[in-house]
Amino acid sequence: MTMNHTVADEREEQAQIEPQLRNGALLMALAGIAFVVYGVVFLAMNFVGDGFELGVSTLGGMTSAELDPTVAYYISHLHVATAAFIISTGIAITGLSWYGVRQRLTWAWATAIVTAVVGLALALPMHWTGNAFSHDWVTHLGPIYLATIVFIVGVVLSYRGVRTA
Repeated sequence: MTMNHTVADEREEQAQIEPQLRNGALLMALAGIAFVVYGVVFLAMNFVGDGFELGVSTLGGMTSAELDPTVAYYISHLHVATAAFIISTGIAITGLSWYGVRQRLTWAWATAIVTAVVGLALALPMHWTGNAFSHDWVTHLGPIYLATIVFIVGVVLSYRGVRTA
């Protein structure tokens, strides 16, 4: 009788964990897609926007057209490289989450977390140091903060499912 009760308890726990795992992995993957979209917008702003990134319209009151052409090109070069790394990070997070976390692969779950944390931990603090240029906080960082919150909720939801692997 005790054995049946234990098996029934395990089945009930699994029934509770499965939706959390699936929904957590989905949220993590959606956050990865949001990173990709942000990177694509970042890239597009470089070529068809005002030459700066989201939420930045001037540098010290100067538009990109008013900058020295060499400096403007260098900024463009950095924007393209930054966009590429944001996009590739988003692709990695999406793939690890959708294919690895749903299969309860702890290494995929941990790698997705480390990938997001390293990118955010290196990029975000610079925005809090009293910039030499002004930016609109909501359009510049709002999408990344929102994607990060979605990612964290996904990580928390999927934790129990990954741990029962």
